[in-house]
Amino acid sequence: PKFTYQVPVSYISEETFCSISVYLIPKPELQHKLMTVNMCEMKVIGYPVGIDSAQYDRNRLMFNLCFVCDAKMRTIQYEPIVRKLANYLITLEQETNFILDESKKRQLPEIMSKILHDLNIKRSCSIPINDSTTIYLKVTTVHEAPCEVSDHDVPIFTASRPACTPSQWDLTTQQILPYIDGFRHVAKIAIEADVEVSLVKECIRNMLYYGIVQLIPLFLYSAVYTTTPEIRSLASDIALQKECIAYVARQGRPRPSFRSVFEMYCSFHLSNSVRDICSRTNPHGLGIDERKLVQFGVMKGLLRRIHKYPIDLKMSSNAPSKSKVVGKYCDGTHSYDDICAKTGLSYKELDDILDKDPNVCVCWK
Repeated sequence: PKFTYQVPVSYISEETFCSISVYLIPKPELQHKLMTVNMCEMKVIGYPVGIDSAQYDRNRLMFNLCFVCDAKMRTIQYEPIVRKLANYLITLEQETNFILDESKKRQLPEIMSKILHDLNIKRSCSIPINDSTTIYLKVTTVHEAPCEVSDHDVPIFTASRPACTPSQWDLTTQQILPYIDGFRHVAKIAIEADVEVSLVKECIRNMLYYGIVQLIPLFLYSAVYTTTPEIRSLASDIALQKECIAYVARQGRPRPSFRSVFEMYCSFHLSNSVRDICSRTNPHGLGIDERKLVQFGVMKGLLRRIHKYPIDLKMSSNAPSKSKVVGKYCDGTHSYDDICAKTGLSYKELDDILDKDPNVCVCWK
């Protein structure tokens, strides 16, 4: 293997190239596959190619046009481009002997320079090669895979309106969009929209991937929340304060003071439920919508929900029939939200069932 061209010139030394060349021009079993080599504080992404033909020396042409990035850089967004660029070169070679013909191959440094410049500056490039071929490349944002969606999760739009019009979504997503309000959980959306819950979950995951929605816990007056260290940012960030006041204000009422809003947030801790806080602070009289206040706090990371997890210490053989329905969920991994969404029980009904079983304790976390 040998260097033919690199841009910028001498960016990688001959010594470094020799130490990784076995991975850049590998054996046939590893060709036509994306490969990433981390070495010497750099990350080299390549797609080694091998073309068999009698016109080549040893009846085979092997090449690899690689991208070189910083070792700490996230490079998954460049992998499709490297693969696409390799396929362009395969097509050009098969149709015009672009690499075999030295006069045509001399175009490569100019092409590589333009790719380097345009992808770094504009994140896209368009390079005419001949009358029939133009190279089109574009860096697209690759999001992290979204988390799994559970029956008890509550989707809420990350903005007041979706980032794209409903007509751009598939029919199932269009069907559930009207029911996403930040208060209905997935199981309830499925029932009211008359859509299979598994399909609702897939639609929500798709919207999570594109950042259209996020998941928050189900709002309940019996729920317990606690503030997080992020609450300090609300005290100092004027823009966040204005956004918060506008979000939590009751419709048709004068906007509440920031002091009232902040004092109510500071009331959230392990010994207070939402009901306890409302009875002491009277948010209605202050012009505060307590449901929107909790919603905003969770979305911005100011509040964290404390969940109840029932644990059956000893399975009771003579437990009532209803207890057996929830008994399989009392292993410490299912929260009240999860159990209620799966069984259709209310929180009070679940509490009544578990209170009758002396072998069940509840863990808050």
